[in-house]
Amino acid sequence: MSNNKPIILLGGTGYIGSAIAQQLVATNINYHTVSRSDIDYTIRDPLIKFIKEIRPAFLINAAGYTGKPNVDVCEINKTECLQGNATLPGVIRAACEATGISWGHVSSGCIYTGSPNETGFKETDPPNFCFRTNNCSFYSGTKALGEELLAGAENVYVWRLRIPFNHIDSPRNYLSKLMRYESLLEATNSISHLNEFARVCVESWQKRIPFGTYNVTNTGAITTRRVSELINDKLGLDKEFCFFADEVSFMKTAAKTPRSNCVMDNSKLRGTGIAISQVEDALAKSLADWQWEHSPASV
Repeated sequence: MSNNKPIILLGGTGYIGSAIAQQLVATNINYHTVSRSDIDYTIRDPLIKFIKEIRPAFLINAAGYTGKPNVDVCEINKTECLQGNATLPGVIRAACEATGISWGHVSSGCIYTGSPNETGFKETDPPNFCFRTNNCSFYSGTKALGEELLAGAENVYVWRLRIPFNHIDSPRNYLSKLMRYESLLEATNSISHLNEFARVCVESWQKRIPFGTYNVTNTGAITTRRVSELINDKLGLDKEFCFFADEVSFMKTAAKTPRSNCVMDNSKLRGTGIAISQVEDALAKSLADWQWEHSPASV
């Protein structure tokens, strides 16, 4: 699908934004990515001016603050985290409403912990891992606030991502992290294949599915231990994965802030007709196509 009017992509050089950019190229959609060195899109008026100049068909916000190498960094850089995850979505909402364009926002499923039932949290379930429940990481708290700022907004998609992975070895890839951590925390999670997530974001706009919030996770859930078994099996490794005795041990020795571990229900997304694979199938395919960044000996 081609369109003379471009899509504006904010955060297009990041881990998530790069995947969305690749999907836009693959589907022959004209897009215009912008960095804060080009324009400070964290301020409403410059962003409004930029939107009026470009006259886009749609805007995608993939910008935000996650912290490197993990969310523990957000406990230190709280100002940047709050601005990137909570304030920025509100600024973009104001700019898009002022210019009359629809848009999409990359959010996170890390605003939940646990599972309320067998299928997991639905989009209508209120966050239970946020500042209001006083049990969360600063990162998760700011992502929940970002969604609060979008409450009641029209003409916007909110795509919830969880623990991204694909076939390319990377410090941001969940599979790469598991291979290189000294010890792992056993937990059950819903996770998101990065390239499928990017496709869902683009297809949401292409197919004009109803605006709203969507859990963009692969169907089902999986344990950390099962993922480690797939890594050894599919990559032909014989790695002995070590596990913490419990979450208390994990928090005492390896983390500064609690982690979200949750199961999410993606039936709303599947109900639109947009395809997304089963979680174990997506993992198996990623590992079958695995591309090492460094020698396998590094794990």
